[in-house]
Amino acid sequence: AAMELPPSHQPATRAAALAVGYISYRRGSPGRGLGLRAVRHASGQDIDGVGRKYHLDLVLEDIPDKDSTVNCTAEVLYHLGNKNIAPDVQFTIEGELKNTDEADNIFYNRIKSLEKELVAENIPDSHGNVSPEMEPIHLLAWVASGYVIWQNSTENTKFQLAQIKHVKQVKRSDEYLEFDYMILLHEMVSQEIIPWQMTVLWHPQHGVQVTQDSRQPKHAAE
Repeated sequence: AAMELPPSHQPATRAAALAVGYISYRRGSPGRGLGLRAVRHASGQDIDGVGRKYHLDLVLEDIPDKDSTVNCTAEVLYHLGNKNIAPDVQFTIEGELKNTDEADNIFYNRIKSLEKELVAENIPDSHGNVSPEMEPIHLLAWVASGYVIWQNSTENTKFQLAQIKHVKQVKRSDEYLEFDYMILLHEMVSQEIIPWQMTVLWHPQHGVQVTQDSRQPKHAAE
């Protein structure tokens, strides 16, 4: 049977961080990144021979527009002993997410019309600021990092995107946008800051894909 957990209970907040990373990856775009506003309810259960499952009742907020929130239920299953299998996440969003078609298309057309490929670094800057024209680049990294978080989380980790160290647009001959990111992930349990490289494809109709990602040695972010 599922055991009730206090919403502030560490395993519940770790499972919630993973769930939100996954949900943001599935439903996010350069116009929308989803973050965790609150864990309203949580329970956990051990499933014999399979792993540990968490049932979560969450409030999600839109990163660019913190006043825009939706409720969401999620289940996270951590597989027993196998570090190579990403946890299973299932979720249901109650209500409608804000429509971002217009913002996404504006960004897409702006990048497509650049003479020279976009290059940027240190987003947010040392004061925590993101310029309006870099917000979609930041949100795209937030969404893509959700994939990395999902693939690399265990019951004992809690990752969040800290910063984009460097991003470079890659020229393509098809309709996709491609970006090569070096990001810093903050692992909140160990307080480690981990450089991670990820190659991200995006198209307004097809969503975000992380085609390649790899943990980098500490000095890579210098």
